Amino acid sequence: MERQMDKLVEKLHQEGYSCVVSNQEVRTFEKRGVDDLYELLTKEPGFLQGADVADRVVGKAVAAMLVKGGVKTVYADLISLSALMLLREAGVETDYDQLVTYIKNTRLTDWCPVEALCYNEQTVDEILPVVQRFVEDKESFFKSQQT
Repeated sequence: MERQMDKLVEKLHQEGYSCVVSNQEVRTFEKRGVDDLYELLTKEPGFLQGADVADRVVGKAVAAMLVKGGVKTVYADLISLSALMLLREAGVETDYDQLVTYIKNTRLTDWCPVEALCYNEQTVDEILPVVQRFVEDKESFFKSQQT
């Protein structure tokens, strides 16, 4: 098992992906934030069931999606304390390089917007609608900018 995760982490770092998921096949993702994982969870939820996941950044929203998807193991370069607690409470084997109190935005000036939105939510069922609204609002914003 550990060798499988080592291979995923190596792929994550050497090939510059944001997330690598293995469940009979390996899939790689390049977007920052929650977008790729949200799409996977909503369009192919079965792929996450029992999967091994290596991710660069795991905040509370990502942790909730991983728990909802039923992943088996998670490695994160950077993980927030609330994400780690959520994963471990759900029985997901979790390893990480750096533990932080919260995830920062891409400019490192403030909280990650999704992490801030999820701050007061305690359960996966409370967090997921927040993530859904965030993704839908972002998609609506970008569509409105194209017209």
